[in-house]
Amino acid sequence: MKRLSIIAAIVLLAAGCGKPKEKLYAEQPTSSCLQKAGVQVGGVGSDDFVASSATGGAFHATLKDNQVTVSFGETLVDADNIDQAYRRFHAKNVGIDDVLRTQGNAVMLWHQHPSDDDISTITGCLSS
Repeated sequence: MKRLSIIAAIVLLAAGCGKPKEKLYAEQPTSSCLQKAGVQVGGVGSDDFVASSATGGAFHATLKDNQVTVSFGETLVDADNIDQAYRRFHAKNVGIDDVLRTQGNAVMLWHQHPSDDDISTITGCLSS
């Protein structure tokens, strides 16, 4: 009987455990953080169909030596769809794996290969 109780407790604990939820980021607090850090932030152009149709919004940020468009999905699945759309529609002469990064529901499309400092600036401001 005692053994059965232990097994039941383990099963209940295992049922309550699962993959931890990934944090979802939001456009407004992220862009505000970047502006406070001295990064120029603006809207995305209508010529960037992927970013302009992002379900969680998007913005364009200009850093000292680079530029990045940050698009947000309302869910992780939405972010994956944004990532896939950029991969599908990129120019054939663009090494997309070098300039496209995803963290949680935020998708970052860099103008050129980002430095570690630039990545740190953007990801350090990702907020919910």
